[in-house]
Amino acid sequence: MSVVSHADRMASLIRTAAREARASAMPTPVFSQYRRYADEGDRLGYEELYFRRRRHVTALAAEALIDPGTDPAALQDALWSVCDEYSWALPAHEKQAVDMGRGMDQCLDLFAALTACLLAETVQQCGERIDARVTARVRAEVEHRVLTLLADDERPLPWESWPDNWAAVCGGAAGMAGIALWESGPRLDRLLDRCRRAMRTYLSGFGDDGGCAEGVGYWAFGFAHFVYFAEELRRLTGEDLLDDPKVRAIASFPAVVHLGEGLFPAFSDGQERPDLPVSLGCFLTTRLGVEVPGLAPVTEMPGDWADVTRTLRWGTLPATHGANHSRTGTSWLPDLAWVVDRGESSAFAAKGGHNDEPHNHNDLGHFLLAAGGEVLLTDLGAGEYRKGYFDDDTRYTFLHNSSEGHSVPVIGSRGQSAGRRRAARVLRCEPGPDGVDYELDLTAAYEADGLRSLRRRFSWRRTPGELLLTDEVRAEHGLTVDEVFVSRIEPRWEGSHAVWEGRTARARLAVPRQCVARDVETLHTTDHDGAPDTVHRLRVRFTVPAGTTSLRFTCTLQGR
Repeated sequence: MSVVSHADRMASLIRTAAREARASAMPTPVFSQYRRYADEGDRLGYEELYFRRRRHVTALAAEALIDPGTDPAALQDALWSVCDEYSWALPAHEKQAVDMGRGMDQCLDLFAALTACLLAETVQQCGERIDARVTARVRAEVEHRVLTLLADDERPLPWESWPDNWAAVCGGAAGMAGIALWESGPRLDRLLDRCRRAMRTYLSGFGDDGGCAEGVGYWAFGFAHFVYFAEELRRLTGEDLLDDPKVRAIASFPAVVHLGEGLFPAFSDGQERPDLPVSLGCFLTTRLGVEVPGLAPVTEMPGDWADVTRTLRWGTLPATHGANHSRTGTSWLPDLAWVVDRGESSAFAAKGGHNDEPHNHNDLGHFLLAAGGEVLLTDLGAGEYRKGYFDDDTRYTFLHNSSEGHSVPVIGSRGQSAGRRRAARVLRCEPGPDGVDYELDLTAAYEADGLRSLRRRFSWRRTPGELLLTDEVRAEHGLTVDEVFVSRIEPRWEGSHAVWEGRTARARLAVPRQCVARDVETLHTTDHDGAPDTVHRLRVRFTVPAGTTSLRFTCTLQGR
């Protein structure tokens, strides 16, 4: 059987990145950038510099693994420089230290843990090629900043109770650092016990369907580091954290929700085309027989040390990998309350759930339509992470997180509210031979005076690429209902139809005659990376009387 060697490609990329690193100075962390988060709410300025430093170290460290004869001088300087840093954590995560009464040198966030793993595995694998003084300093800093907080201090860290990617990444990376640096003994045992508990906490955030409410991108971040740690633990102790039926279901999540052509639902703080680690895809195929769709050929060296080194270790795949992911049909995740249906050239997805999910958006009943390899009616995914983005009091003032940034109704000028009790009730999910019927009760999502009930029904047929959307509103008295449709494509009007014209396909929406107003709002915002992003929000208004009113829309997808 022919294979594709991502490992060989990764080695080539490492050598290129290392040459560039040696030819340029390692970026210097500066206070004027560090303070911008507290002063201005900006995260990206300091984080861009921080991650360039980590890529610099990772390139030189990975080169030392594949080319052992390389002069280690630049790598040693880079390791020493990281040990000099004020904090290995990001400014946005200062609360992790403040709440524990610690300084920022002991702020154990995601990136402090990842830094510990990078440095610890580098000195362990390079051995005597690294000057003993550099190795000793790395060991001391990794212990002080990360390992001792888990091995010697019994106070629980906040993320140890979070059933999301934090528990997996922090616990996994810290555990790998401890395994790299410490011999067997009581301290390592205490550390690994904490890390095991973090992994159990992480797994508890998934239902039996294996669905990740944070989306496929955060699935990759968390699950990859769960797997990386699990393999190191298995090598050390023989214990296999992957020997769990739920793990296989979690591993299958991307294949279950794949929209085709590398697209995924961008629900919550997700992305339409997330970067999926080749290392994880190769491992899951080889070890569990689970294929991960949407794996792109490696074109640049990842910034994550574990992704790089595990690609070198595991990075071969059968040439036929992914060939079976063009299949059509319905996927239903009952715990997550997501439904995805793929046709040959079109796809539909919708979600229920509740409005207190990890990386929550107020988006119950939201849906998307894709055709020809692009999403026409979309989910905006993650916005730019700024100060206030993760604060309960301000999170839903951000467009991406609010119901105003989703294709859901606005009732009496009120969008959906946040909170666990703001939950959708699944009334029906019936896959058929050519599509799916999905019905939700959304009443609990709204605090609108006079609203008695709101039911949303989707009837999707994949062969013509047609969606019948019905909102049934029951009101005590007259109400205004705005039906909202969100896209990054500006719609135009063709009589009573709205048309979104994409590069390869189009969506055509028939608007009911009883609408009293319609307009398109163009909103200028920034995407997750801080780049300008333009959003077009079609709003169709109705005045519904007391009693029950059904608002029906038909949307058809066509290739261009």
